[in-house]
Amino acid sequence: MSRSERLFDLLDVLRRHRFPVSGQALADELGISLRTLYRDIASLQAMGADVAGEPGVGYVLRPGFLLPLLSFPAEEIEALVLGARWVAKRGDESLRQQAESALARIAAAFPAEMRAAMEAAPLLVGPGAALSAPAVDPVLLRKAIRTEHKLAITYRDGADRTSTRVIWPFAYAFFDQVRLLVGWCEWRADFRSFRADRIESAELLDARAPKRRQVLLAEWRKRQGLPPGA
Repeated sequence: MSRSERLFDLLDVLRRHRFPVSGQALADELGISLRTLYRDIASLQAMGADVAGEPGVGYVLRPGFLLPLLSFPAEEIEALVLGARWVAKRGDESLRQQAESALARIAAAFPAEMRAAMEAAPLLVGPGAALSAPAVDPVLLRKAIRTEHKLAITYRDGADRTSTRVIWPFAYAFFDQVRLLVGWCEWRADFRSFRADRIESAELLDARAPKRRQVLLAEWRKRQGLPPGA
């Protein structure tokens, strides 16, 4: 394991601990000597990481630190590029632009050899199924989710029946053939999924949803029998 990879691993371990953890426990988890652990802690502190503590007391990483880009293994670079390529290929125009911009920004921060690895990543995204053009700009739907505001929509279901609803959107799901807006429907008093191509109109309301996005998502996952983060 390279030194840069070891520092990344140390940061990951520290982030998992909310309270001070002993140097010996950190060294054991990382499979390194206590002496090496102390050197790595000093290296992180020299880079600007707010690692508080001292030998015999324990260490904790205070929030807000981003490690400068040091090194990514080849497979992590490939995963990063594949994800951005998928979004650029299957997302809407706004997402495509953001994915390309993010890749360019990351590449600019990489050293030359890592930029070359990004450009040469061999994982490609093939063509997907043709999607029906949505009547409502997906940017508006994602804004409602991000700002946690209510959304008034006109929706046409599979039986071609039209209804007007107020929903609390909290997720936007991507499938090969459809995109789904997931939210709490005030009319049904329950969670509902809405195909984006069947939303005929949408208006972002001033009122905020009574529950936070994370709470709604957690309740929906529990209802679906999904583990957290699935």
